[in-house]
Parts: sequence; structure tokens; C-alpha cells
Amino acid sequence: MVPSTYSYRPDYAVPPGWVLEEHLKSQSLSPAELARRCGRSAKLICGIIAGKAPVEPKTALEFEKVLGLDASIWLGIQARYRLQQAREAEAKETLKAAVWAKTFPVTELVKRGEIEEPASESDAVSKLLAFFGVGSVQVWHGRYEQMNVAYRHSHSFKSDRAALTLWLRLGEIEAEQQECADYNAARFKRALKEIRGLTRAPVASALEKAQQLCNEVGVALAPIKPFRGMALSGAAWWLNRRKAVIALSARHKTDDHLWFSLFHESAHILLHSKKTVFIDGTQAGGEVEDIETQADRWTSERNPSS
Repeated sequence: MVPSTYSYRPDYAVPPGWVLEEHLKSQSLSPAELARRCGRSAKLICGIIAGKAPVEPKTALEFEKVLGLDASIWLGIQARYRLQQAREAEAKETLKAAVWAKTFPVTELVKRGEIEEPASESDAVSKLLAFFGVGSVQVWHGRYEQMNVAYRHSHSFKSDRAALTLWLRLGEIEAEQQECADYNAARFKRALKEIRGLTRAPVASALEKAQQLCNEVGVALAPIKPFRGMALSGAAWWLNRRKAVIALSARHKTDDHLWFSLFHESAHILLHSKKTVFIDGTQAGGEVEDIETQADRWTSERNPSS
């Protein structure tokens, strides 16, 4: 039977400055005297003792000669201390990432077939990062929490942020998969006139035709089932300079509301900034009231029966 082996991995490491300070005390040397004997500055020696400066190979060789402790020991102490610092930093980041992952409805993502069942908390983090197409939680925060977003929401019912970002990402993935011509505003307006003629047809076939018409003019149309905790009807943004995206949640489950949302999001594409994600809920308010009013007016003027 092959004996089991276990690596010794203590959860602490002594900084080299502590060891240095003990040696100086045992040999009745001051930091200034050690600096003089090593031909170094007192500032460096004090920095090592305080843990602000590392013991470099050349310094370790000098300590070996002056203090009698082998240079490899000094470098080993320094290496173990740095490794322990890295482990502690990694543990903190892992804990933060696990807390971040728990804010998402992972079970729902698994049910929808978007990700596989995570085997652990760290695996859930990895699968979520892969789903969002980012390399770290820090990058995710930079991309999704700082994006330029214009909301239309009631003040009493706001969407869960994690659910919202999942829904937007699904819209983004769907849009990336749709083959579209380069965006053309004039052709998009003509396509919308044709789409209005589809609003009395069965919604499934009408949406399929509307998606085809949108794709032909550079707009990806993505009906995405909403997540629990969302109060959104739709969203509009630009995937890149040549492709716009309209995502619809159909959360009210009425044809009239779905078509109004489509035309409302189309107004954002036609009228407003390419740098903003327009997310529309139940009522206009706050800083985005003007642009939402413009979008509603544009939609109503072109669809009087809405």
C-alpha cells in the first residue's frame, strides 16, 4: 500500500521583518548599524522591518555575511510570506465572488439551458462569468454596473439588478446570433410600417416576420422571457455601430402591449443616443422622462389605434 502524503500548508507566515528584528536584538545591533555594515540605507532596513520593503537576493546575501543566517533562509521566509499574502487575497476575492454569484437566479438559468448545474460555489462563479463573457467579477462590475442606462420605471416597483443584467445578456447573446444587414434608418422606418400591418395577425407568426424585417435593416429583435423580479416591458441598445437590438419581455402577456413596446423601443433606436441602453418599465419618471415622452409620442403618432 502506497502511504498517503500530505503537504504542510500553515494558514500563517512570518514576515521577514520580524525575523530580522529578532536577530538584531539578539546581536545587539541597531537598524542603522546593520545598514552601515551592509552598505545600505537605514531607510531600506527600517522598511524591511516594517514589512514595507522585501528582502531581495542581494540583500539576503548581505544579511548572510553580517548576521550569519543563510541567504536561502531569508529568501524562503520572504517567499512564504508573499505566498501567504497571495492566498489571503485570493480567499477574500473568492468569498466576494461567491456572494456575487448568489445574487443571481442560477437555478432558473440552469432550467433554461443557458448554463450547466454548478458543482460548487466556485464553479457557479466560473459559469456565470463565462455566461457574461467576462474574465472576472471586477470586469463584470465595470461593464454592467457602470453602463449608461436610461430607465423608465415606477418608483414603487424596480427590477432586481441581477435579474435585469441576466435578461440583457440573453438579449445580447440572441442578437449576436441573428444575421443582420448593416443598420439603415430609412429602411428601418419602412420596415416598421410593414410591421404595423402584422399587428392583427397571430402573434407568433407575426413576431417571426417582424424579426425577419428588422434583421434586413440592421436591427436584432429578441423576445426574451423575463426573470422573476423584473418590471420591464422591453429594452433597446446598440450591439455595435452597425447593429441595434430590441429586446421584448412580453411580461403583460397582451398583444397590444407587446406591439406598443416594440414601436416604443424602435423610437429609441431612431431618435436617441447610441451610447445608452434604454430600459422601459411601467411609467416614465426622473431624468429620462423627456426621452420616454418623445418615444411614446413618436409611437402614438405613427400608430393612432394604440
